[in-house]
Amino acid sequence: MTDDVAAAVLARYGTTFAEEAGIRLADEPVPLFQLLVLAQLLSARIGAGVAVATAAELFSAGWTVPQRLRDAGRGSVIAALGRGGYRRYDERTATQLREMATLVLDRYGGDLRGLATAAGADTDRASHLVQEVKGIGATGAAVFLREVQAVWPWVRPHLDDRARAGARRIGLPDDTAQLAGLVASGDLARFAAGLVRISRLPAGQDPLGG
Repeated sequence: MTDDVAAAVLARYGTTFAEEAGIRLADEPVPLFQLLVLAQLLSARIGAGVAVATAAELFSAGWTVPQRLRDAGRGSVIAALGRGGYRRYDERTATQLREMATLVLDRYGGDLRGLATAAGADTDRASHLVQEVKGIGATGAAVFLREVQAVWPWVRPHLDDRARAGARRIGLPDDTAQLAGLVASGDLARFAAGLVRISRLPAGQDPLGG
């Protein structure tokens, strides 16, 4: 029964937020940086759809690597945030995005695989390092780790509080190891994203109803 429910989660909700933003995630500098941008946008109290659309807007403007985002005009970044619908936090976020790009360049030479090396395969350490980016707290770090487990196997399984809340809503175990055992390891990022999407559905809506 639980295997069937997990399969339904993957089938109906198993699109990662990175995929939705147009990120072709791989263990490479460009998509890893794009994921960090997305994590920062998802850190604010704003709808996930707006954050994803805004990330896509930034990437379409060519700001897919830290050098370009760091050197982008602040006004141009604010305008792109506005086009994505990210207006409430646009000025603050424009500053934080450029500061983030500078940090990634200065600390990791523009390559977030350096963060993985610095974390030493310790997910708590990785979360701490991600949160050293101004504007990213525990929520944003959880987003980053949930999604990056698709290409960083040492992060697996990463099913944070939000994902487990989604699991409880549909009667799945509230235990990381048990949940992880319901899907193939390569599907964990999709599964986690699906559970998060379920956790955000309106109260009263049956996530797996007809």
